[in-house]
Amino acid sequence: VVADTTLFNVPVSHRNTGFSWAQQTWNNCGPATITTALSYFGWQEDQAYAKSFLRPNREDKNVSPSELVNYVNEQTQVNALYRMGGTVELLQALIAGGFPVIVERGMYFEGYEWTGHYQALVAYDDGSNGFYAYDSFLGNGVSGSGILQEYTELDSTWRHFNRLFIVVYSSDQEAQLRGILGDYWDEEQALVIAAETAQAEANANIDDAYAWHNLGSSWAAMGRYQEASAAFDRATSIGTLPWRMLWYQFGLFEAYYNTGRYSDVIAFANSNLNVAPELEESYY
Repeated sequence: VVADTTLFNVPVSHRNTGFSWAQQTWNNCGPATITTALSYFGWQEDQAYAKSFLRPNREDKNVSPSELVNYVNEQTQVNALYRMGGTVELLQALIAGGFPVIVERGMYFEGYEWTGHYQALVAYDDGSNGFYAYDSFLGNGVSGSGILQEYTELDSTWRHFNRLFIVVYSSDQEAQLRGILGDYWDEEQALVIAAETAQAEANANIDDAYAWHNLGSSWAAMGRYQEASAAFDRATSIGTLPWRMLWYQFGLFEAYYNTGRYSDVIAFANSNLNVAPELEESYY
């Protein structure tokens, strides 16, 4: 299965308006960004309201995509889904279709080490060769136009999270969204696409730790735990993954657990907790 980008007959640029940008409070990227996306639909609650559901513990270091999606589906009048294995062309098609889109990326902010970060994409422009993002940390750009994120630069760090994206949509947009997503509407098919992309990148560069980690994540989500474990072994042995990687992504734990590698699960969890004792997922 491959994404057929010829299906996306999109204009050279498109902008969605009506977003209210939220400057994140301490470590509140996820709640702030989902609040920004929801504002497109007239949502009035602020990031503190989202935080009360998503991060009741102030020191919680991570809000997972599934938590953001569940929050939208359970607490608001609209819907959300997330998928892995996206493409720049698919993001363009979603924006052109009038959908708020959130991507999860690995970011290097000035004065900070690598960290996971969400961005809400509000526009794209082939003339500028990039997307425009409402970023809870960096801002919302000149006159609220968004922060330019060049296509190749965005993709290079989006792949740190297996090109994961979240779409927020109203119920009357579901048929349109299904049409744009195509194979991605089916979660299993999206995982197949993600795995094939990761495998191709690993084949192209056998020392690409992100490609192997993405392959492991895709296979773990499919329940192919032996193959996932082998891919994660390769990813970690290369030694170039950021040390915070397992703060945000948990396929390695799932794969090792389901293949009986309990001591490895405990070792990686303890490695996290030694530097960040508040990581709830590592306790789990």
